[in-house]
Amino acid sequence: MIHLDTNYLIELPVKGSTVIHEVEAWLAAGASLATSAIAWTECLHGPVTSLAVTRAEAILQSRIVPFGEAQAALAAELFKQTGRRRGSRFDCLIAATAVLARAEIATLNATDFRMFVPYGLKLAIPLPPPPHV
Repeated sequence: MIHLDTNYLIELPVKGSTVIHEVEAWLAAGASLATSAIAWTECLHGPVTSLAVTRAEAILQSRIVPFGEAQAALAAELFKQTGRRRGSRFDCLIAATAVLARAEIATLNATDFRMFVPYGLKLAIPLPPPPHV
């Protein structure tokens, strides 16, 4: 399972974006793609086009992982363990959801998420694009 970060969701309809090629490669390899309710909320906050939302919905197929008590507890712990950085709150929420789902995170901001790797987060590795027939 691969969780798409907000920036992946927003980049899906952008022509020439590497995001769509990576998503296509993961799908071709049989990966299941999802996102956290937090990342989905951030995406919908926009600015986002209706095309971006439609494309994300088609790829996610309703696989939006809820945020509950266990995610909240882990997110709080991640926040404490990584220095209580003010700007990292949403990253902690998204990372906690991925860790508990045993999912990798696909993000364009790997630097922001690397600090969570010692706590169980796995960063998704892009695959080469699938051959076009």
